[in-house]
Amino acid sequence: MTDTLLERPAPATLRKPRIGFLGVGWIGRHRMEAMLATGLIEAAIVADASEAACAEAAALAPGAARADGLDALLEHDIDGVVIATPSALHADQTRRALARGMAVFCQKPLGRTEAEVREVVEAARRADRLLAVDLSYRFTEAAVRIRELVERGELGRVHAVDLTFHNAYGPDKAWFYDPELSGGGCVMDLGVHLVDLALWLLGDATVTEVSSHLFEGGRPLGDRPVAEDYAVATLTLETGAVVRLACSWKLPAGQDAIISASLYGDRGGAELRNVGGVVLRFHGRAFRRHHPPRTRLAARRLGRPGRHRLGPPPRRRRTFRSGCRRSDPRRPRARSHLWPVKPFRPRSASFDCHRRRSGRRSAGPGSP
Repeated sequence: MTDTLLERPAPATLRKPRIGFLGVGWIGRHRMEAMLATGLIEAAIVADASEAACAEAAALAPGAARADGLDALLEHDIDGVVIATPSALHADQTRRALARGMAVFCQKPLGRTEAEVREVVEAARRADRLLAVDLSYRFTEAAVRIRELVERGELGRVHAVDLTFHNAYGPDKAWFYDPELSGGGCVMDLGVHLVDLALWLLGDATVTEVSSHLFEGGRPLGDRPVAEDYAVATLTLETGAVVRLACSWKLPAGQDAIISASLYGDRGGAELRNVGGVVLRFHGRAFRRHHPPRTRLAARRLGRPGRHRLGPPPRRRRTFRSGCRRSDPRRPRARSHLWPVKPFRPRSASFDCHRRRSGRRSAGPGSP
């Protein structure tokens, strides 16, 4: 048998994947914009029931064709489909696109029920095509760093995980509040991110037991056929670890959103948290028992490139270390370990550590 060396095509000769966008409302349009900004794809065709949405999408990709629906979109020469339609349509539309040989990226949830999701996953296996779902918080820099800590055993045996996603507002589309169309309320909208993040951070652990409490309008949901707007749940994993989740719409939380994930092990802990109520800006930190958090994991916008560093800048690192001595007036207060990363420093945040020379208060992320 002779060996044959295949030449790899030069990058300039590779054709960009041609993508069809099904649903170009707020989420679909912003995803389309982000994908185009990479320069790695071509927006070949868009489809949406709203003329206004299609017009805005056309402004982003003037060369994209217009389709009346999924069937017309699939007739075009495309390599993949990005779906951002109401939840009730996700499973069927994804199956149909996979059956036509398309790779699919679908807005969460992939389905309203376990059965729907299993059918879609099997369809992807049969078609041998890529399938991905918008479970985006696992891709934040802080989440990636925390998973690395868990994998390296730096937290020890993780036995407790607390996750929160509270929104001060709710969806503006009526179908979100109809369980038949959405599959559920805030749990299907926000809680899916928490479940995915918890299981992914712990290495895809298996859930053995679930208990929950659902509310709507401040009252237990009971048998009422309405979507929940507040939910708490406890998941017990096969490892014995306990995961606690809380999510809500329209909660008077004092800011637009509260998003956090905290992991506790027998050697240390770690957390990620959104900054200043913003849903696209996060920081992470790691800490050991009885010691102040000393490791800054990340602070950057979700889905946007940016520079980041571990720990404080060298000049401030000296201030932090000397400030930990009881006799030093520069001793920092509770949040002094949260060092800012310059590209994404919140403008309104304040820092509780004073500099001895200038007497000025330095800026850094803190609780809103």
